[in-house]
Amino acid sequence: MFTSLYARPPRDPDEERKIRMLAGARHAPADWIRRARMITGSWAGKPVSVIAAELGCHTKTVRERLHRFNAEGLDGLGDKPISGRPRRLSEDERSRIIALAGQAPPGRLVRDSQGDLAAAEKTGAPEWTLDTLTDAARAAGIEVHRSQVRRILLAEGVRWRHTRSWIRSKDPDFVPKGHGSSSSTPARPRARRSSASMNSAR
Repeated sequence: MFTSLYARPPRDPDEERKIRMLAGARHAPADWIRRARMITGSWAGKPVSVIAAELGCHTKTVRERLHRFNAEGLDGLGDKPISGRPRRLSEDERSRIIALAGQAPPGRLVRDSQGDLAAAEKTGAPEWTLDTLTDAARAAGIEVHRSQVRRILLAEGVRWRHTRSWIRSKDPDFVPKGHGSSSSTPARPRARRSSASMNSAR
């Protein structure tokens, strides 16, 4: 026989606000909405059996979700990692990846106050790519896959691609390639072969 199980009280107002907003959302993932409603229903004092009946699921499903929320908080509303499948990132982790892409790469050369070129990390990435962003996120403690980083940046409209190095040289004396020669310098017309020379060549 199961003992009564309820969701723990929210840790802080921010956690409660996020879960209540998710429970009332219309455009969030359906599984997250239903799981948030399990928590808010439990906060309202409803037993597991009533919550399961209202949401059309098994009581075991509600009990498992309440246990996970009590242990993991908001992250407990997500799915458990499956072998070979990237785990769902939290909103905080997504925000940190987006912020990372907005920073200058650690290996990019920048001019200091004296006009000298120097990089924050000599061995750091000079340009952001999906690979270098993924490595930097993992170094910051975020377990993320390259494909996840790409989806996050595309969804947020964040640019991470940069022009090729031959276009953006770090040499201060480098002059980028421009358009063709100036129209003020007309091209030399090709000499027309005379009919006589053409006949002699036949």
